[in-house]
Amino acid sequence: MTGTERIARWTPGDHILWRYRGHAPDPSGGSVHICRPVTVVEDTDELLAVWMAPGTECVKPVLADGTPVHQEPLATRYTAPRTTARARWFGTGVLKLARPGEPWSVWLFWERGWRFKNWYVNLEEPHARWAGGVDSEDHFLDIAVHPDRSWHWLDEDEFAEAQRVGLMNAEKAQGVREAGQSAVEAIRAWKAPFCAGWEDWRPDPAWRVPRLPADWGRTAVQVTS
Repeated sequence: MTGTERIARWTPGDHILWRYRGHAPDPSGGSVHICRPVTVVEDTDELLAVWMAPGTECVKPVLADGTPVHQEPLATRYTAPRTTARARWFGTGVLKLARPGEPWSVWLFWERGWRFKNWYVNLEEPHARWAGGVDSEDHFLDIAVHPDRSWHWLDEDEFAEAQRVGLMNAEKAQGVREAGQSAVEAIRAWKAPFCAGWEDWRPDPAWRVPRLPADWGRTAVQVTS
C-alpha cells in the first residue's frame, strides 16, 4: 500500500502507535522492530506529545534465541540474527515530545511518586505520520539532560559500531552528529520543550492503557494533516 492520505489531527486521548524501523541491511531488514502504543496528549502544528503508560505491551527487537539485544557484545550486537518479541514496559511511564520535521524527539522520565528524573533526547529520523501513528528510524546517538540543565552524550559506542558494520555511512553519521549539536544548542539556550514545564504534566487518570494491535507491523500509508 502506497500513497499519501490526508487526515484530521489526533485529539487528546486518542490511541496511536509510535514505531521504529530497523536499518537496512541490519537483521530486521528495515521492517518495524519497535512498536509502542501511546495516548495522544497534544497534536498541533508545533508539537506531537504522547504518553506511554506503565505496563504498556510493546514490541521490541531481541536476538533470534530471545536474548535481549543489550546483552549481546557490542561487536556482534548489530549483526547477530534478530526477531521481535512482545513485552510490557517496565517502570514508570514516558512522555514523548516530537516537533514536525525535527531529527530528534524528547522523552521525559520520572521516578516513582512523580519525582522528575531527566529529559532524554533521542536522535532519529523526523517522524512520518500515517493513519495509525508515527514511524521513525533511530540514529543510535542520544543525549541525557538533567534537572540542573547539565547534559551528556549517550551511546557513543553504539553510534560508532553502527558505522563500523555499515548501518550508517559517513555522510549520514555527520548529519546525525550535526543534529545532535543542534539539540545541544537548544539545551544550552533552554528552549522548548525544556523550558515548557512538561515535567509538571500529569496524565488524565481516566485514560486506559492502549492495547497492542495484532497488525502492529502493517505497512503504513504516509499522511498529511
